[in-house]
Amino acid sequence: MLIIGCDFHPGFQQVAIFDKRTGEYQERALSHRAEAEQFYRALAGQAVRVGMEACGHYPWFERLLAECGHELWVGDAARIRAMEVRQQKTNRRDAKQLRTLLMEDRFPCIWVPTLEERDVRQLLVHRHKQVQARTRTKNQLHALALSQGVQRKRKLWTEVGRAELEKLELLPYAAVRRERLLAMLDRLEQEIQQLNRQVEEEVKQRPSAMKLMSHPGVGPVTALAMVLTLGPAERFTSGRQVGSYFGLIPSEHSSGEWQKLGHITKQGNSFLRFLLVEAGQSAARYDAELGRFYRRLAARKHRALAKVAVARKLALRLYLMLREDWTYAQLCKALVQASPSHSVVEG
Repeated sequence: MLIIGCDFHPGFQQVAIFDKRTGEYQERALSHRAEAEQFYRALAGQAVRVGMEACGHYPWFERLLAECGHELWVGDAARIRAMEVRQQKTNRRDAKQLRTLLMEDRFPCIWVPTLEERDVRQLLVHRHKQVQARTRTKNQLHALALSQGVQRKRKLWTEVGRAELEKLELLPYAAVRRERLLAMLDRLEQEIQQLNRQVEEEVKQRPSAMKLMSHPGVGPVTALAMVLTLGPAERFTSGRQVGSYFGLIPSEHSSGEWQKLGHITKQGNSFLRFLLVEAGQSAARYDAELGRFYRRLAARKHRALAKVAVARKLALRLYLMLREDWTYAQLCKALVQASPSHSVVEG
């Protein structure tokens, strides 16, 4: 078997190779993509294990190794770096370290979703970016309206408000800008509606995501993102690990009897963390227990802290629903059985 430590970069990769049969060591720098493809295709038919740090821009490389029948291990970049105590960091040293970790069975391999699941994630990310673009467009139109003394807030996007916005007397360049912004807004609205339909179709193909939508405040986007990001729920042994995985637990720097807690770690998927915070605010309005928890914490601490705490509690609930294959009604029943004083809305 060939053991290959691969220090992957967008334009090239540095590889450190060990041949178990002969005990031979090699090092090479391969440019992308022609030279790298030629190298790995020449190894087709041999047992090859490639180890690399988690990074972006590598789906083509993953497909290439799959076509050649090679094994790819993706490792936790932070843990790999923490294993090297020396301050010198070069491409060659990184490739050698990856090769050594593979040879010594110390490689911190992580779970990687399939290419198809990552492709559906692109749908969610694209929708999110278009929604952000719509918000920026609306903010610009709001500013134009305010410059003419018109303040309608959300009513500006009603039929009456839109007509009033179009009739505002503006100077030539401002009028052209308004026209183009309105046209852009219409295109974005149409595209977002189409993306919403595609998200709903993807949710229908995943029964677990459909069950998550039974929880108040959880829509198709949050449910689908939760399923695609969390992966198999069985790989987590407790809800605490889920909270840590999403970066919703406080950072800590403690020693001995001295304990210091800081802001949340934010070590995890920032997009899903954003969705959980949004969904948590909606869930707090329709779920009695979450609502009481939010109001109590907001009064005692701060509303921003309460929103994050509700998001974490919602993430743990969704994790339980995935792990146990529950609907919201089954979750409520289980919570009441576990703690009779735990009052929730009956589903």
